[in-house]
Amino acid sequence: MKLNDKVAIVTGASSDIGKGIAKKFVEEGAKVILIARNLEGLEKARKEIGNEDSTAPITCDLTDESQTLQAVNQIMDTYGKIDVLVNNAGAINDPIHFHEMPNSEIQKLINVNLLGVFNMTKAVLTKMADVKSGSIVNIGSISSERAIPRVHLAVYSATKAAIPMFTKSIAVEYARRNIRCNCVNPGIINSGSIKPYLDDPQARKVLEERLPLARVGEPEDVANAVAYLASDEASWVTGTILNVDGGKTASEG
Repeated sequence: MKLNDKVAIVTGASSDIGKGIAKKFVEEGAKVILIARNLEGLEKARKEIGNEDSTAPITCDLTDESQTLQAVNQIMDTYGKIDVLVNNAGAINDPIHFHEMPNSEIQKLINVNLLGVFNMTKAVLTKMADVKSGSIVNIGSISSERAIPRVHLAVYSATKAAIPMFTKSIAVEYARRNIRCNCVNPGIINSGSIKPYLDDPQARKVLEERLPLARVGEPEDVANAVAYLASDEASWVTGTILNVDGGKTASEG
């Protein structure tokens, strides 16, 4: 198994992609700490993942540095190590013209998509650096590379565009401490707010026809990529940005 005996953190673990990643990690032999704000959502995710002995829930507001530090210390007290961090938690807004967005919504996206990643990464790096070992996988978006006509996500896209550069910077800065950092950019995935849209067969067909592989991605597609990058099989891979998008960016730039 790729992740046998590894201790892994997955943030945003109650989301569809978070659950998919955690499930894959459990199947690959890891102990997985599921992190999100809502305990009820985490417990539901544990049941859906199965093998509850291999998962543990921790509620945490990642935008609060003290809560993040407390969560990481709790994990260290229980397991004695942290091998893998997956920064999956994120927020997206309803498409709206930038000039119509209230500053409170802009700040929320910055706090969750950037500050939350920074806080958790910083807290975990202090533990990984002590033992000179660790793997961090950040979840970005192909929206970091391309703007979608008539889908107004300027702030979301800007926050996601920061993730690949943060990934590369951490990868280079901590390489001498044997800590790897990579990024997965999902494309159109059957998850979250897009699910109701995909329930319409005609709408799904329109999306699928625009994808070179002619199908919408599933959370398992993201999870498979993350599991590889998190594992020792990718021990010479760091600073990489991997698009998991059915060929979308390759075909449209």
